[in-house]
Amino acid sequence: MINQEYILKQPEMVQKALLKKGVEVNFDGFIEMRNKRVELIQEIESIRAKRNQLSKEIGVYKREKKDTGPLFKEIESLKGTITDQEENLKEIEKLIEKFLLKLPNLPDEDLLAGDKENNQVIYTHLTKPEFNFKVKDHVELATNLNIIDYERAAKISGKGTWIYSSIGARLEWALINFFIDQHHKDQYEFMLMPHILNYQSGITAGQFPKFEDDVFWLDGDEKQKFLLPTSETALINIHRNEILDLKDLPKKYFSYSPCYRKEAGSYRSEERGMIRGYQFNKVEMLQYTLPEDSDKAFEEMLNKAKSLMNQLGLHYQVSKLAAGDISFAMSRTFDIEVYLPSINIYKEVSSVSNSRDFQARRGMIRYRKADGSVDYCHTLNGSGLATSRLVPAILEQNQQADGSVKIPEVLVPYMGGIKEIR
Repeated sequence: MINQEYILKQPEMVQKALLKKGVEVNFDGFIEMRNKRVELIQEIESIRAKRNQLSKEIGVYKREKKDTGPLFKEIESLKGTITDQEENLKEIEKLIEKFLLKLPNLPDEDLLAGDKENNQVIYTHLTKPEFNFKVKDHVELATNLNIIDYERAAKISGKGTWIYSSIGARLEWALINFFIDQHHKDQYEFMLMPHILNYQSGITAGQFPKFEDDVFWLDGDEKQKFLLPTSETALINIHRNEILDLKDLPKKYFSYSPCYRKEAGSYRSEERGMIRGYQFNKVEMLQYTLPEDSDKAFEEMLNKAKSLMNQLGLHYQVSKLAAGDISFAMSRTFDIEVYLPSINIYKEVSSVSNSRDFQARRGMIRYRKADGSVDYCHTLNGSGLATSRLVPAILEQNQQADGSVKIPEVLVPYMGGIKEIR
């Protein structure tokens, strides 16, 4: 969540930053609640001090053999007042937290305001592939090659799903194993996380309360357990409510998991087949860093995602997202977008993002500094990579005139030597 001190000391700066994300907010009520909280704390401390003084006087009364009854009665009354005021304080703090949890992260100053129309392409790898024959889309290619079964998946699950068949399953698994090997090589720690998470995990990740309806909840559980929408949601909670040692930072993790999201495919041609579904596979990277190291970590993770794409030999671009297009919990996001020839459109296969201390504040993820004081970590995440759009891109960019598809050279060892799908 946003540092409260920013709001109290520079409310106009925070308002201006949030407007870049399209969020208009009035802080008058929040400041009033904060002032009330200070008043209650001072009142409680004053009453405690009076109660402590009376407790000392009881000893004096006893030594002087005076009646202590009135003192005990007053102390008991003060105790009741403290209890009442502490309840009032808890309610105020709940309201403050509720207000803060609804505020998105502040975007970095260098980001343009507005939505995706203001995203900036900052890098392009290779040129658009050219074909001397009519290109097929990935749905036609996958169906003709019997590597993806959409009809049977719809029969057993519904729209927005697919079955990887035979060589299609091997291609999917080859991508995942290739990514895993690359992250191991770069000294990231492999974690296989639970697929069922508790509510606080969604709070820490910045997905709740705003995006509660975007996940699959377990029936009858009253919104206490949900299926993970991405491994990030689990990885960011590993060190929740912990104070890390300075020597242990940065922490670098990666995880493979299916991802479950309520965003089944639409009827738009650009979202046919595997482009959008409610279950897909992804390998995710995540770092916990010192604040002064998070920019360097961002560049490292972006370069890692680019390296994976470079090795796959695919044409793609990197876009620096405008403030209004980055997610709720992030300050900065660069998307890696792969090209789909059949529709002449780029689709995101990786988002590399810096949350700064936003998620750490929500999850109380801290580190102890050399002087013994405690501060919040910075957290970053990046897809490394998501496969549901990579497979379509591989099929479309590597298709041949006879309908066969070349396997990227780097994946051939993971495919048992298979170089083409026919």
